[in-house]
Amino acid sequence: MDTKPRANETGTEDPTPITQRARETLIMTHQLPAAYQAFYEEICTKVPTNRLFTDPMSTLAYGTDASFYRLIPKIVIRVDNEAEVSAIMAAANQHKLPVTYRAAGTSLSGQAVSDSILVVMGDGFDQGEVLNHGAQLKVKPGMIGAQANKLLAPFGKKIGPDPASIGAAKIGGIVANNSSGMCCGTHHNTYHTLQHLRVMLADGTILDTSDTSSVANFRVSHKNLLNGLMQLSGRIQADEALKEKVRHKYRLKNTTGYGINALLDYTDPIDMLSHLMVGSEGTLGFISEVTFNTVADHPHKASCLVLFDELDNCCRAVTALRESAPVEAVELIDSRSIRAVQNKKGLPDFMYQTISDQVACLLIETHGADAETLNKQIAHIGKVLEDFHPSAYSGFSTDPAVCETYWIVRKGLFPAVGATRALGTTVIIEDVAFPVDHLAEGVRGLTALFDEHGYPDALLFGHALEGNLHFVFAPDLESPSEVARYDGFMKAIAELVADRFGGSLKAEHGTGRNVAPFVKQEWGDAAYAIMCEIKHLFDPENLLNPDVIISGNASVHLENIKRLPAADPIVDKCIECGFCEAACPSNGLSLTPRQRIVMWRRMEDLRRSGKAADELAYYRQHYPYAGVDSCAATGMCATRCPVGINTGELMKKLKGDSKKTGRARFAARNMQWMTRGTRIAIRLSHVLGADSMNEATKALHKTFKGIPILPASMPKAARQIQAPALRGKSPVVYFVSCVNRTVAEGTTGQQSLAEHTISLLQKAGFDPVFPPQMDKLCCGQPFISANAKEAADESTTSLNGALLAASKNGELPVYLDNSPCAYRIMQAQQEGKLDSRLKLFDAATFLRQQVLPNVKVSKQIGELAVHVPCSASRMGTGSHLVALASACAQKINVPDIACCGFAGNKGFELPELNANGLRKLKKQLPDSCQHGVSMSRTCQIGLTEHSGIEYASIEALLDACTTTGN
Repeated sequence: MDTKPRANETGTEDPTPITQRARETLIMTHQLPAAYQAFYEEICTKVPTNRLFTDPMSTLAYGTDASFYRLIPKIVIRVDNEAEVSAIMAAANQHKLPVTYRAAGTSLSGQAVSDSILVVMGDGFDQGEVLNHGAQLKVKPGMIGAQANKLLAPFGKKIGPDPASIGAAKIGGIVANNSSGMCCGTHHNTYHTLQHLRVMLADGTILDTSDTSSVANFRVSHKNLLNGLMQLSGRIQADEALKEKVRHKYRLKNTTGYGINALLDYTDPIDMLSHLMVGSEGTLGFISEVTFNTVADHPHKASCLVLFDELDNCCRAVTALRESAPVEAVELIDSRSIRAVQNKKGLPDFMYQTISDQVACLLIETHGADAETLNKQIAHIGKVLEDFHPSAYSGFSTDPAVCETYWIVRKGLFPAVGATRALGTTVIIEDVAFPVDHLAEGVRGLTALFDEHGYPDALLFGHALEGNLHFVFAPDLESPSEVARYDGFMKAIAELVADRFGGSLKAEHGTGRNVAPFVKQEWGDAAYAIMCEIKHLFDPENLLNPDVIISGNASVHLENIKRLPAADPIVDKCIECGFCEAACPSNGLSLTPRQRIVMWRRMEDLRRSGKAADELAYYRQHYPYAGVDSCAATGMCATRCPVGINTGELMKKLKGDSKKTGRARFAARNMQWMTRGTRIAIRLSHVLGADSMNEATKALHKTFKGIPILPASMPKAARQIQAPALRGKSPVVYFVSCVNRTVAEGTTGQQSLAEHTISLLQKAGFDPVFPPQMDKLCCGQPFISANAKEAADESTTSLNGALLAASKNGELPVYLDNSPCAYRIMQAQQEGKLDSRLKLFDAATFLRQQVLPNVKVSKQIGELAVHVPCSASRMGTGSHLVALASACAQKINVPDIACCGFAGNKGFELPELNANGLRKLKKQLPDSCQHGVSMSRTCQIGLTEHSGIEYASIEALLDACTTTGN
């Protein structure tokens, strides 16, 4: 993503005016307390009202994060620039109202929730810029960590922090929590890779450490603050015992309290200040930009699993690996965690055997700059391990798919507990760090506490090289006695980790609310007093995220605990982690998958209790659009969810079966007339003019919802497809989807996709064969989208017979030319609705495996944008599409668009969903990129509409770039 400005970055315009329709459904006259009402009225003049939320649905939905705490903000503000944040801070100071900043809401310890003002990062903060050929990355807090790494990938670099949530967590949270991760260790976290930082303090002052004039002005304007930091530094320097304690604590992973190592590591108070901001969890200021020094991302990687019969022996192996082996990551998985993943596929056989409580496993990864280096490292690690006599060893794999399987299992241990928890229980994850030489004792001590306090199902795993252990359990905190039991457990954990072993109560997840009452116990009176003074120096009114890190409430970890009541079996496993949100095209328009589940849980809870009838009535009025109608229901959320929840399935269930069953069955039985009628309508629309039809259909749709809104870039109707003559080559059955029989390729001509496909198949030595009466056939996908199941099943039955006849009962392969249709047909086969003998191929797979090797690429275009449709992602064939595109272009660009939101015919019915899903597309495409490609015809319509460039099919691209092969 580049840093081209957007029209709305001034904060004076509605970023996507079409979203006002969604906003109108969420506004409700809601009486705020007087101070908040005055604040709201003032901020309405600074921030567009479509990004200000006070209604019950929005505040509950946005107020949810991944932690086990629930606070509902009075006001939620989605901000796009520093000026808006400055205005918020000024008004909050004036009215003495607390403010909490939120990036992605994947924080686990309650540091991103508020019952006051919640400020959420908007699109204006989703920007990054690569500097010095990848040596640095300057990035704003709203960018997802994985996207930041995508910017750096061409340079062989990455940011140092690598939390397991990097695919959803944003830079703001990564920095504010000093997140680390699997390979990060203590050397590559934000603290140690920070180059520069831009921060807004509680008084509204901005310090940019990369700007010499900003620094010089700050030294004058905030002399007292800087002097205060110097004095605190001097106090630590003068206290040898305290100084040694600080050094010891930060030899471990440690995010408990403030990073007071900054007062020892640096002599300039500006450096002290910038590094204190790291890990400060929004309690000292707002970080609006950070510049990382990047680290090498070696292209050659290998992973292995090693099993040990005895925990002590396993931990001794960890020490040896830490001291002498070239390892990037060593993850410890205890016996209970091994048992928890024995239902996962793709692991070595020894992971499925019956194991004792003493067994432990290591997941090891090593990286190399080249294959030779990697092989030497693998051999060295193997020799180190031999001395500890592991009971089983998978050997290192360099296969990315195998390695990914190992790591997916490890990363899935947290949600695995959520997936198996009893309804109504809460999922808690904590992370502690022991000195590595006490790792085995720490594991045994924690396990004993699990049993002693009645949490025998708790899982234990973690980053063994750093002595960093995570434990996950699911307590039932519905009753006072259970809350008391949990409190006793946390106190015992603090005594074990902090007092007995001198470890860290929070290694990498941030202090939050859950450990705030124990900061003093871990650090002692002297260090805690310094931390309290730091908070007062930066935030004397205690308005920035109060009760996080520093709290005068000894019970804050026991208050406002989130309930997870039953809602529906489809989504009851959800732990509200938020990993799904990055893939959702309605994120920022209405609700995200996480928010849809939160709201439905609330509605079902109210329905069962019979309480708050007015609140429930309000939700019932507004949830149909915000939750059900504006859900793309493509299932992309399931691909990001650690336990595979498809929130779209719940939305389809809530929508109910189609009330137009008769019409749907008529359409299914008369598909040839439906496609012909649609072609005629498209031709008529082009006679009137695309722009005119766009405006006319918009107006008509307001009154008659059944009338589709035709986009200005609506393609022409496809001309009639002629069956190709057979030439005595290898036959392949070619099913042309109804959308490609109806809509032409591109936006100007009438040539169909089928013409390109036939040409391409013939170049590769195939004879395309149409199934009989193809004009009457449909895969059933349009009817599935409309919840017209009977019509869908009729279509599938007809298609099954035709494909069997054409393929000679499965002897010939079947080519499916539209990705969503291919996914639907393959699903139907898995469900037993299509004959298992049929050899089905989606376009990308067949083209890469059977066509590309048999044609000659005769020309390439310069730069090409590639969009992987949701269906291709779910089939796992996106890599084939990218490989095909790479063969036809000198450079490819894959924008970070998980789902475009066109969603079959939804792009014609709810164009704001498509506009929202693609709102970031244009700024991700450099001017040098003038061509795009995908493998879903409807997706291509929306992509063309919102990108400013033409998106073609992969078949048309290959046909244009290839000639007949040998």
